[in-house]
Amino acid sequence: MSSFQKPSRGGRQSFLSWVDTGERLVARILALITGVVIISALLKLVLSLGSKLLTGSEATWLGDDLIKVLGDLLTVLIALEVLQNITSYLRRHVVQIELVLVTALTAVARKVIVLPSGAEDKPQLLVGLGIAVAALAAAYWLVKRANTTPARASQDPDRFVQPDEDDGAE
Repeated sequence: MSSFQKPSRGGRQSFLSWVDTGERLVARILALITGVVIISALLKLVLSLGSKLLTGSEATWLGDDLIKVLGDLLTVLIALEVLQNITSYLRRHVVQIELVLVTALTAVARKVIVLPSGAEDKPQLLVGLGIAVAALAAAYWLVKRANTTPARASQDPDRFVQPDEDDGAE
């Protein structure tokens, strides 16, 4: 039986099943591409660290080399988070907004960490990054808060109950 087989409910259901199949195919392709990106970024990180350690070069671990290593490390972490987003979508057919926000925060943090010297002369860039961090952090806080606190209606179930007609009539 093919995954493209028409459901019995007619044209609309058939179209939606095609869309669903297409989404899953695209997600699988993205997962494969992301896997290749992760492997190549990891290889780059290992090779750059290995070459500096094996050649005995005077690595300035507190300078630009450390920032490059952290940038490469965060790139791998971001790619892993993207892969986790994709696989979560494939498994549950749901986009996890918390994970998307954490990935975005990690990407902005990486950008801040790898800013080249002289970036302090670009106030618009710094203000933009600050606004991005504040907005993403606020969105993450709101999502976490919404997921941990019960809805107001479920806290007070009698709030929406209409009084009986006899209660105020006497």
